[in-house]
Amino acid sequence: MATQGSMTGRVFSSRYEIGDRIGIGGMAEVYRAQDKVLGRSVAVKVMLPQFAADPNFTRRFRQEAAAAANLQSPYIVNVYDWGQDEDTYFIVMEFVRGSDLKTAIQQRGAINQRKVAEIGAQVCQALTVAHGQDIIHRDIKPQNIMVQPDGNVKVMDFGIARAKNSVNDKTSAVLGTAHYISPEQAQGKELTAASDIYSLGVVMYEATTGKLPFDGPDAVNVALQQVKDYPAPPSEINPDLDPALEDIIMTALEKDPTHRFATANDMRLALNDYLAGRAVAVGAGAGFTEAQTRVIGPAAGVAAPVDKTQTMPAVGGASAAGRGATQYSGTSYRAEEPKKSKKGIVAAVVAVIAIVAIAAVAFSGILGGSEKKVPVPNVTGMTYEQAVSALEAEGFTMGKIDYKYDESVAEGSVISQDPRADSEQAEGAKVNLVISQGTEQLTVPDLRGRTVAEAQNLVGSNFSISYVRGENSSQYAKDQIMEQSPAAGEKAAKGTVITYVVSLGPEDISVPYVVGYSEDGATAALESAGLTVAVDRQYSSTVSSGLVISQSHSSGTKVDKGTTVTIVVSRGEDPSTVKPDPASSSSASSSASSSASSSASSSAATRSSN
Repeated sequence: MATQGSMTGRVFSSRYEIGDRIGIGGMAEVYRAQDKVLGRSVAVKVMLPQFAADPNFTRRFRQEAAAAANLQSPYIVNVYDWGQDEDTYFIVMEFVRGSDLKTAIQQRGAINQRKVAEIGAQVCQALTVAHGQDIIHRDIKPQNIMVQPDGNVKVMDFGIARAKNSVNDKTSAVLGTAHYISPEQAQGKELTAASDIYSLGVVMYEATTGKLPFDGPDAVNVALQQVKDYPAPPSEINPDLDPALEDIIMTALEKDPTHRFATANDMRLALNDYLAGRAVAVGAGAGFTEAQTRVIGPAAGVAAPVDKTQTMPAVGGASAAGRGATQYSGTSYRAEEPKKSKKGIVAAVVAVIAIVAIAAVAFSGILGGSEKKVPVPNVTGMTYEQAVSALEAEGFTMGKIDYKYDESVAEGSVISQDPRADSEQAEGAKVNLVISQGTEQLTVPDLRGRTVAEAQNLVGSNFSISYVRGENSSQYAKDQIMEQSPAAGEKAAKGTVITYVVSLGPEDISVPYVVGYSEDGATAALESAGLTVAVDRQYSSTVSSGLVISQSHSSGTKVDKGTTVTIVVSRGEDPSTVKPDPASSSSASSSASSSASSSASSSAATRSSN
């Protein structure tokens, strides 16, 4: 399996730089990444290597990208790109802040039922868009529902979405997560949009109770329960559950697809009716546990785990017969009206009682009665997740979420709340929060080539600037900024001090006097002064060979650093201009003759003595 370390730091398609791993499923890992072209954070879903060699999985992976890219909804995670980098397949998606619904359920248990209804309605809206394009998600579960800081959700992971039957033609294997699949999906039957509705019913069952409707030792056992058994009404687990919401959940969980809501939009309308306080006439339900997306093995041999999206053999033979005393019924949004029973009479009686109760409450209000009020907890300084948990524990709901930069409050923590802490508010009241985005990060402007005054106007109130030193420069004019830190284009916190170096202009150098120096001595003197040396050579009858006759710039002249000074070096006297002296020649001849005569006499004397 790919590990976080093996992916972090890689760059896909020369564009997406992989950062930390933020999630893992049965068939892929998800990493936060940086889009180097557009400069934005994205989420990159990377197929696990054991599946990359399987053409069925790679086809499904490409299918996810194609399916999700065409779905435009504020409640569906956007897909930006997909590709293959060497042997790795990846999908580039919108990076969604927040956490998945499963994490929220694990941390808090049962969630505020109105919040569950709001989440359900938004998921229904996402499914309505998908179903409108003949796409069935087939893996609706809380791990695939991201809850953002503002409370809105986004549905993700269309990895096994298909517009056709979910059965593998060769093996009759079924792909899905056992705790959330519909009875018809577990049996390998052809799926319709009603299958996603069933899965959403399971999600809402768990969210309102903190428990799954079915659990077991392995995936096949759980799938069989989905087909054969009916869950306990969620109100048996959570007695505070509103009967109207329970009816909606249980209607979604009907074994027979024709007894569920006709469409996801119909379920959304029922949930909206509940949220608006209007009468809801529906009925029926299911649930789940920790689940990851993966392949469920066959029933034979070792039992397969139940907490993954899996491929498993279809379980068949079960009849979606009535639930007897536990069966629910409804009328408003079902795909097919169920057979009449005495429950209709019971429902009518309940409705009358409810109307009477509402009238009694209204009359009590007219007589001056007041609703129960409780103090709002202080959630400033808490993380968003901690604040939500604290507020919901006291019976409050999330209101408007705003964001602002605040260098004194950590990113993701609450800056302020409305109503204020400890104020008395009605139970269920909305609390608005302002969440910190941390210190604002800005792009550092380029100050080079500008005067200090121009630089100050450019940075405005975003940054401050500070002088470091001055240096000579032949590139930048005097008083222009020639260096800065942080460098132009970098990201820095608002208010960061940008230090700068100012140009003093070109450096003025006094040319030294080198006439009469040897060539090497003159060169060393000029170069040590910061000048460049050029050499010209000429004959001279007055200056000895190898010494400097003259220089192009007079001694004491002020020039820029690096200026070229030409020195003329003597080559000695020109031999072509030297003529022999006649007197010198005659004298030399006489001297030679005398020398010869003397030599001869000496030789004769020597012989005579011998």
